[in-house]
Order: sequence, then structure tokens, then C-alpha cells
Amino acid sequence: MFSRRHPFLFFLMIFFSCTTLVFLGFVVLVSVGSKMMNTQFTQQYSSSKGNIGIIEINGIILSSKKIIQDIQTFRDNDNIKAIILRIDSPGGGIGPSQEIYREVMKIRSNKKIITSMASVAASGGYYIASATNGIVANPGTLTGSIGVIMEYANIMEIAKKIGISPVVIKSGEFKDMGSPLRELKDSEKEIFQDLVDELHLQFVNDAAKARNINIKTMASLADGRVYTGQRALKLKLIDRLGNLDDAIQWAGELADIQGKLKPVYPKEDKISFIKKLADTLLKDINISGTVTDNLRYIIN
Repeated sequence: MFSRRHPFLFFLMIFFSCTTLVFLGFVVLVSVGSKMMNTQFTQQYSSSKGNIGIIEINGIILSSKKIIQDIQTFRDNDNIKAIILRIDSPGGGIGPSQEIYREVMKIRSNKKIITSMASVAASGGYYIASATNGIVANPGTLTGSIGVIMEYANIMEIAKKIGISPVVIKSGEFKDMGSPLRELKDSEKEIFQDLVDELHLQFVNDAAKARNINIKTMASLADGRVYTGQRALKLKLIDRLGNLDDAIQWAGELADIQGKLKPVYPKEDKISFIKKLADTLLKDINISGTVTDNLRYIIN
């Protein structure tokens, strides 16, 4: 009956329904295909009786919980003789990066832990890597970016144009510091600059300590610039050039593993079908506009 009264609307409903089903089917095929390819690629590292644990740190570092759990799991497993952090990250929150750094520093004297850098291991990614017993990177890996940045968007002019007038009631002079609805005062800029300088100094001190590099030397390298793996090797920010397999071989040597090396990844958590679809759709979206740490993740 509806199709007779509203043929055009009925056609649109059918069209969009079919399009949606085709799209979802395509996403499922891509997801399944990607999973099968990934399984084939990592099959050699899927043994449940491995002796080298591999932990992947991918994308922007917003949380340390899962990574620390995986590190502790491998730490407590007597069969695991060495750990590799496979880092492919432009950085992220300074808090999570420091938490992972601390965890690595606590265990590296008892169990060898090596970093294998992928395409990029910068800022927070390098912060974490510096804590390991050794760092392996590709010649073209982008690393370094030792520094801290804070930025926010000021929408004061837009607010004026649409008639928004902020009313603020606060408990202290600086409680609304950094509000996007007004200009930043000079006194507030100084406070933020002091904060950034303090966090930057923490980064430099930690990286210098972990890498056994003079603080002044590390500070001279910590102006926010990125380095290729080849350049980083000359600057002693990394130790060797190579890929993941080279890192595995080195970890086996450092841990004095006799016999065949058997890398293994942490057991994956079960995720819902909807999350799989979302991951498939978003995995290629790069939401990082910079390779440096961004304080937006730790300052609200």
C-alpha cells in the first residue's frame, strides 16, 4: 500500500537498505580477509610456548594499562626469557608514556627487554623505547621528537559571531586558565610555559638516564626535531639498524637463549563484532597532526 502511494520514497528505502547491506557485507569481508592475512603473517609468532614475548605499541599512546599488563605477564612467565616492544607510535600522553617507562625500568635488570621501532617511534614512543636495554630501528624510521607541546583552539571570535557570551564563576584566579572563549593572559602563558618546561626536563632527564647519555648532550638533541633511524644511530639515540627479526635475534643473544627462538604475542582479548567493524573503518585514519606529545591528553 505504501509503495503505491509513495513510489519514490519506497524506492529510496529499498535502495538505501540494499546499499547498507552491501556495505556491511564488504566491511565483513575486509575484516575477515585482513584477519586471515594477519594470521598468516604472524603465524610464526603465534606459538603458546614461546621464549620471547612481543608487545605491540601502536598509534597514539592514551593509556598504559594494557601494555603494562602485557609486560607484567611476560615478566612473570619463566618461559619468556626476553621481551620486545614493537613500537609504531608518534607519541601521545606524557602520563601513560611515563608509566610504561617506569615499568620497563623496573624489570630490565631482571629480564632483557628490547625495542624494535617500526615506521615511527617518536616523542612518547621514544620515551618508552629509551628505557629498554637496546633499541633497533630501520634506517628510515622516524624517531626522536624529544619534547612537549601544549596547544588549544581559541574560538572566542566564533562565539562572538553567534552570540555566545561566557559566564564564569570560579574558585581561583587561574581555574579557567586556557578557556577557549577568551584570550590567554600573559601570567597564564608563563604558568603554562613553566609546566611545559618542567615536563620537558623530566623527559630529557629520564631519557638521558636510561640511555646513559650526558644530560647536556641529550638536552641538545631534545629540541623537538625528528631523526631518521640512520641519524639516530650516529647520535646514539638508538643502538642498531634492523627490522623486527633482527631485534628478535639480538634479544635471544642478550638473554642467552639456547636453541630455537620462539616469539609469542600476548593473548588477544575477545572483542565484539561492532568493535571489529569500527576498527576496520578507522584503522587507516591518522588522527595525529604532530609527532610530539600533546598535553591536551593530560590537561582538561
